[in-house]
Amino acid sequence: MKRTAIAIIASVALPVMAAEPEFAIEVGWDSKYVSEGRNNLPHGGIGWAGASATVGDLTAYALVGRADAAHFTEWNFGVEYQLHLHDTLEAFVGAQRIENYGDVRCSDNELFAELAWTAWDYLVPSIAYTYSTEAGGYFVELSLHSNWHLGEQLILSPYLTQGFDFQYVTEDHNGANHLQFGLEATWAFSDNLSVSAQVSRVIAGKDIEVDQGEEARDETFAGVRLAWAF
Repeated sequence: MKRTAIAIIASVALPVMAAEPEFAIEVGWDSKYVSEGRNNLPHGGIGWAGASATVGDLTAYALVGRADAAHFTEWNFGVEYQLHLHDTLEAFVGAQRIENYGDVRCSDNELFAELAWTAWDYLVPSIAYTYSTEAGGYFVELSLHSNWHLGEQLILSPYLTQGFDFQYVTEDHNGANHLQFGLEATWAFSDNLSVSAQVSRVIAGKDIEVDQGEEARDETFAGVRLAWAF
């Protein structure tokens, strides 16, 4: 479920055509564990730690998250392959295994793909697709990012995402799931060391309202990350 942090790790993983392996590690914390527009924890936040290795276009990664105020741990193990479709297109396909440990023990296998058009850095549209073998359904996110370089070290990136659920989270409704928007800020200490922070707001859509009924609610959360590539 947690591909945001994974995507950050993969993006730090340096030259695509490198002959030697490139490595990256990341640690971070989120005030809430929000995915697919839903808060997955009854209270508190979650800390994350991950590592990845890239050889050519192939990246393998491991990511672990542990709740700071609840009994919950999640492991993600996966591989991701970069496709070279066009100079202004970034494309990835991959697969991951998810293992959750908490009051309820569960696991899943996911297949995912992502496509982004990068001709303009100030307006980057993308589409992300995730298929769950356990649920037998898929989740789609349409996003717009805008990257503003304020000097050589600071990048501000406001974004807008619309999510659609098709039996990935619930079988009771297919279609609009949530609207999410926020602001990400990244400060580069060097070419391979950076810290980032984000604040986001989720507006619950029809899918969440059908799934959670009167308990459906909007969510606001924030997070920080430290990433190092070597």
